[in-house]
This record gives sequence, structure tokens and C-alpha cells, in this order.
Amino acid sequence: QVQLVESGGGLVQPGGSLRLSCAASGFTFSSARAKWYRQADGKERELVAEITPAGERLSYPDSVKGRFTISRDNAKNTVYLQMNSLKPEDTAVYFCAAAFLLRTYWGQGTQVTVSS
Repeated sequence: QVQLVESGGGLVQPGGSLRLSCAASGFTFSSARAKWYRQADGKERELVAEITPAGERLSYPDSVKGRFTISRDNAKNTVYLQMNSLKPEDTAVYFCAAAFLLRTYWGQGTQVTVSS
């Protein structure tokens, strides 16, 4: 059974940091391209970070460039999203996704709220 389970979300003050984790199981994670998306209330889902199976980080959107970093540990079947200098506009539900053998698997999402 394929599973992606996110953790690490929560409430943080502007300027703070959070690290999201996504643990994968049920498929060959080391061969999957991994991604983080976010969806704010009333907005479309947005891709914020992507990493290849070998660990190459693909381009980030301008909204998070220089603040967010994606990484992965294939030995732990886990992908991470380090988020620094958080802003209120980063508030959203964050989802991880894994693309493997022409299919995309999704986690259930974790809420990140940036507020003072």
C-alpha cells in the first residue's frame, strides 16, 4: 500500500522556520521524483519545490526562492522541505507528492500557519 505521510507543520511567527517531512512507503521511493506543493484558502495548488531521484533540486518559484530548500534521504524514504524566513503569505496546506512509473502519489497534507 502506497503511503506518503507529512509531518512538521504548525503555527510559526513571521520570520521563523519550519521543516516539513514526508515519509514514503509502498513503492521504490529512491526512483521517484519528489515534490512539495501548497494550497492556500481560495487559491490553486502551487508547486513550491521539486527534487530528482538523484537529489538534483529543480527551480523554485520566485515566491519561495532563497527561503525554501528541498532535500531527500533515500535511505529513510523521506523528503524534506526546510522553510526559512516564513511570511504570512506562506500560510497554506503543504502536500508532498511522488512521481513514480507514470503515477503520482499524494500525501494528506499538513497545515502551515504563519502568524503573529
